[in-house]
Order: sequence, then structure tokens, then C-alpha cells
Amino acid sequence: MSSSTTPVLPFAQTLATISRLVTDPRLLKPRIGIVCGSGLSTLVSSLKDVVQIPYSQLQGFGESTVVGQKSMLAFGLMGKDNVPVVAMLGRFHPYEGHKPIVVTYGIRIMKRLGVKDVIITNAAGSLTPEIPVGTIVVIRDHLALPNLTGMNPSFGPLMSQEYARFIPLGDAYSPRLRRLAFLASNYLNFDSSALAEGTYAWVAGPSYETPAEGRFLRNAGAHVVGMSTIPEVVAAREEKLEVMVLSLVTNTVVIPDTYRSIKAEVEAELAGQRVELPSMAIASHEEVLETGRQKAEVMRSLVERIVELVPANS
Repeated sequence: MSSSTTPVLPFAQTLATISRLVTDPRLLKPRIGIVCGSGLSTLVSSLKDVVQIPYSQLQGFGESTVVGQKSMLAFGLMGKDNVPVVAMLGRFHPYEGHKPIVVTYGIRIMKRLGVKDVIITNAAGSLTPEIPVGTIVVIRDHLALPNLTGMNPSFGPLMSQEYARFIPLGDAYSPRLRRLAFLASNYLNFDSSALAEGTYAWVAGPSYETPAEGRFLRNAGAHVVGMSTIPEVVAAREEKLEVMVLSLVTNTVVIPDTYRSIKAEVEAELAGQRVELPSMAIASHEEVLETGRQKAEVMRSLVERIVELVPANS
């Protein structure tokens, strides 16, 4: 800190390292930034002339510790028009112990590289039967309990007076980019059920939701839930970037209509009746990764087609 009001971040050092390691001038001015969630780092296979830089070589970046996520910043050309992009292969979560300034650092570097549009992907759990596993949800709004209860990524001193103290988020999710997602799906001949629209609930994690928590989020208007993304969205809007979020539904949140009654089971057992103990469904990260692997090609082709559709002068 240079003072009590302004945090000092190593943007200059990070950009200098990138300029030294990325020697192709076409790659140094990416138009689009991409953030890859759990099991979705295969998006890098869409890149041509790719250069990958480990986060460990980039000052200001953390280290992603979540299984299924890499720790690389990738530069390359995507699509038939060779659109220059930069992709985070692995993100940072507060539950890993990363401070908000680290969680959002990659987005801020994208801005300083010249990015104008950001496509953020994640793996999410469905809160409603209408959105089954395998669906890609184009996010149109969010419900961020950590933001509302004391963990907003914009807490603290402003980085400079050029930043707004109060960030409006009513327009956080770009209609222009969301429209391109559905056009891309049509061009790829996806079934109309492949994509849906919905509201994303951000929870701090890393524990999965209890049935009561899932029911609460669903009743509050959320369609999918996850442990990431919103800090990046807030930072991107603070940096005046256009944002699209694509949530791949990798599991269903267990929300039973009723609870088993242990009392009734014990009473039946004491009365000499045979009691069948039901199994309890639970979520797992292995399920998340497996669905990510199964749908990786669908997500890859969708993002690539969206990138092709983004106008060069956007």
C-alpha cells in the first residue's frame, strides 16, 4: 500500500512478463477474455498459435488448487477469423483462501491487455427440474449472498479515483453477448433445449448446499448455484467490460419434497415392523468433473462460435 487509501497492484510487472513471454504481436492485443471453470479448460484446444504462461510466473496471480482446473493464462487465436483471445485456465475462489484482490486480478489484467468482452464459464448445480444436467444456462441475473452479507469483492479502498465507488449491476449481463449465445447455438444446430436462461446464485462454498439452503435459493428466484464467477462479474463491470456468463449444469441440487422421519422409523421398528432405510443422495465434485468432461466439446464449440460472432469493432 502506498497510502491508507490506494492499493498498489503489480499490473506493470505482470504486463511486462506477458510482453516478454508472448512474442507474437497478434496475441498481445486480445479482443475477448475467457474464464474457464471446473472441467472446462479444454477450451484451450480451440486456440491456434497458443502460448500458455503458468500463473506462478505472473506477479499478482494466485494458484488454482481445485481439481479440474489448471493454473495457466493462455493466449491464442480462435475461430475462422483468428480472433485473438486470452483465457484463464483455472480461476481463484475465496474458499481457497484467496483474497478478493487476487480472485479478480485476472479480469483486471484482461482489461489492461485491451479486452472489451468477457465470456465467463462455470460448472453449476441446478435448483429446478426444468433445467436438467447437461444444460448450458445463459445467465441473465444473479443472487449473491456473499455480496449481500459482507464479502463483496469491491470492499476496501478504490484503486484510483477513476473507479466508481458504487457499481450498478442491473445491467451486469450484456444482452448483446447473450443474444450471440443463442445465435451460435442455432448455427451449430443444437437442440433448443441445449441452452436455457436463468439466474445464478453465488454461495461461498466449499460445502455443497443442504436441502434447506437449496430450497431457499430456489424460492428466492435462482435457477442454478455455484461457488465462483460473481467476483469476476463485479470486477469486470467495475472495469467497464461487457460480460456473458455460461453455466454448465453438472449436477442437481438435492431438494427433497419431504424429509424422512427418524421418529416414525424408530416407532415402526419398536412395533416390530420392518423398516427399509432409504439411501440419501448427495452431490460430489467427481460428478461435476465427469459432466464437464462429457460436455466439454459442446461448451468449446459454443464459445468458439460466439467468439466468431462478436463484431471486430465491439
